Amino acid sequence: MSTYSEHLHHTGRLWRWTGGANNGTWHFLTIDGAAGEALSGTAIMRKLEGSARGFGSLKVKARIGGTDFATSVFPSKSDGGWLLPVKAAVRKAEGIGEGDDVDVSLTF
Repeated sequence: MSTYSEHLHHTGRLWRWTGGANNGTWHFLTIDGAAGEALSGTAIMRKLEGSARGFGSLKVKARIGGTDFATSVFPSKSDGGWLLPVKAAVRKAEGIGEGDDVDVSLTF
């Protein structure tokens, strides 16, 4: 298992997805570019180490503004980036919404 942590910063636009079995609404930040490549590299290493998680996800600690939260990022099937879910409590605490550019720091 990995004994080191990686850190990255990314800015992206918050977007909303609606659908699923319960017609739920989720807000995501797409992590792509160099930051997405770093996440992909870590995912490959974890797979080789035998410590990969379900759905190819990676556990992360995220920080948006002054709000820290633990979650997972998931590989995006459509664009090769990664999806960071942003909970309502985080959006409310930081005053952000759909369409806003959001700066995030991730530790994984």
